[in-house]
Amino acid sequence: MPFLVVGLSHRTAPVEVRERFAYAENAVPPALAAFRSAGLVDSIVLVSTCNRVELYAAVEGDAWAAARRLRDHLAAERRFTEDFAGVGYTHVGAAGLEHLFRVAAGLDSLVLGETEILGQLKKAYDVALKGGHTARELNQAFQRAFSVAKQIRTETQIQRGNTSIASVAVELAEKIFDDLGQRDVMVIGAGDTGEKTARALLSRGARSVIVSNRSFDRAAELAEELGGRAVHFDDWEREFAKIDIIVSSTSAPHHIMDRPMLERMLRHRPARPLLLIDLAVPRDIDPEVEKLGDVFLYNVDHLQAVADGYTRQRREEVARCEVIIRSRVEAHLGGSHGSADGVRYPRPAR
Repeated sequence: MPFLVVGLSHRTAPVEVRERFAYAENAVPPALAAFRSAGLVDSIVLVSTCNRVELYAAVEGDAWAAARRLRDHLAAERRFTEDFAGVGYTHVGAAGLEHLFRVAAGLDSLVLGETEILGQLKKAYDVALKGGHTARELNQAFQRAFSVAKQIRTETQIQRGNTSIASVAVELAEKIFDDLGQRDVMVIGAGDTGEKTARALLSRGARSVIVSNRSFDRAAELAEELGGRAVHFDDWEREFAKIDIIVSSTSAPHHIMDRPMLERMLRHRPARPLLLIDLAVPRDIDPEVEKLGDVFLYNVDHLQAVADGYTRQRREEVARCEVIIRSRVEAHLGGSHGSADGVRYPRPAR
């Protein structure tokens, strides 16, 4: 029975188009029933996320004709009068299976190698399965896709490392400190990146957070959101002795912490590692402080370089992932009497 995919994603359509096609969670079951009751497909799975809306289906007869009918129905149902081909895509047979496997493995995602889409695929499949909207061909394709995603996670480094500044900062903190659960954090400046970094540290177990900002009201607001406490900007030095990690992101035009200042403060602090994360531009912390013992300083360029390195490593893994996917597509088709739609296809070109 022919297998096909009709959809659009962040690669083909801007957000103002994707949101027109998006389905609310409670709208998915009736939509599946409507596609089948209209006689468009024999079985179907609908995936709707912020980055993609896709229909995976199996049909009797001409797959391309069925795909066109499905695409036209989708466009009409979402009141899209423009040319769908300009914002979407259609894949049939082996190409459709390869697309599904790539999506499951995170190779088609905005963040290469991310795992959230796999959970979304599993949920979409479960909704269709429980609603009685899938059959043998579709069930096998999705089960194989989940297996491929697991194999890629196991045999490649596509998900290695982090790509955001906040997540890289947390990774570095975990290398310096054995247990974040025994570490206290101070955020100086309540900027967006500093806030995200503090949240990331707390999510990985940091014990407490103190927020200091030139606007005390903003510091108090953020501290409440983070479950911490606020201190006035002129008082943050008094908290220094108990702090293990400082995240600084002020808009000061000069250093707010230099080597003489830090040397003085360190004399009143028990000897243990101190991690300084300087997210400000211009920098808040004098690079000279890194020469002090047990002081680890990372600025935004350091963190971005680590993130970029991970991204390059992930991209280098894509070729390995593609080999796995193509071999699994061929194995799946070989076990399905030649192809997903009854026709032997050449290997899909990329």
